[in-house]
Amino acid sequence: MKVYVAGHRGMVGGAILRQLQARQESGEHAGEELELITRTSADLDLTNQAAVQEFMAAERPDQVILAAARVGGIIANNSYPAQFIYENLMIECNVIHAAHQAGVQHLLQLGSSCIYPKMAAQPMAEEALLTGTLEPTNEPYAIAKIAGIKLCESYNRQYGRDYRSVMPTNLYGPGDNFHPENSHVLPALMRRFHEAARDGLDEVVIWGSGTPMREFLHVDDMAAASLFVADLDADTYGANTQEMLSHINVGSGVDVTIRELAETVARVTGFTGRLAFDSSKPDGAPRKLMDVSRLADMGWSATIPLEEGIRQTYAWFLSLDTADLRQK
Repeated sequence: MKVYVAGHRGMVGGAILRQLQARQESGEHAGEELELITRTSADLDLTNQAAVQEFMAAERPDQVILAAARVGGIIANNSYPAQFIYENLMIECNVIHAAHQAGVQHLLQLGSSCIYPKMAAQPMAEEALLTGTLEPTNEPYAIAKIAGIKLCESYNRQYGRDYRSVMPTNLYGPGDNFHPENSHVLPALMRRFHEAARDGLDEVVIWGSGTPMREFLHVDDMAAASLFVADLDADTYGANTQEMLSHINVGSGVDVTIRELAETVARVTGFTGRLAFDSSKPDGAPRKLMDVSRLADMGWSATIPLEEGIRQTYAWFLSLDTADLRQK
């Protein structure tokens, strides 16, 4: 069985690839020999339609896992909205359509919890999709990810494909982006507190009021959930989804305030100074908690507690050398 993992150098794609490689080494994959296909962005530009079609026609994988995307935090989304909507739309359109053209029957694409309305009822169930106004700071990215869901559903409806979508909550873990401006909240806090503790600072300033609530999921849990959904037989998947509401939420089912998150990261990194909150900076949505009952009903739930996952991630962060950190 040939499986193409798009975005294998990203945090999520890398975690999925590691778990597939473990299956490959064990020889346990539904009795089939597993062949893994990857390409770097230098080898294959997923925004180039002709290149993607040529690649897919040549390789003809049995399954595609689409984990490639342009991602970033609030600053990145606000600064580069055109790139976020264009690149993500192009990646999804090119990969999904080329997979169909090459006869690929099975595809799993990864989205984001930002697809839901800013003021969606909490926890956010799959049924909340397209029921209200999106959070303005990441609307272009969210529109692209919604389009990805509808692409999969449309190819399923018209061509009988088995293209599935999973929507993760905020992810973190090894392979994360620790850029001081373009990263998401947890890695941004980790780097800031690490540097403050290292330099003996007595205060760390955190964007926003500290009151918004966010849910976090370790990337290894996300990889396990993705493969769980990809492995579901068609009857089980169909019985738990709808033709035009087919995506599945993936999360821990537990959220914390940004203040609580900051206090946990400070504890893990050894920072003992003051926490200051800059309310002039944007908070984003007041709360984003996923309703993960659909996935739980099918038999999967997260296993890595938040503080344990943060400690694992910080250990990985400390293993990076200075050159690596500059790139992140």
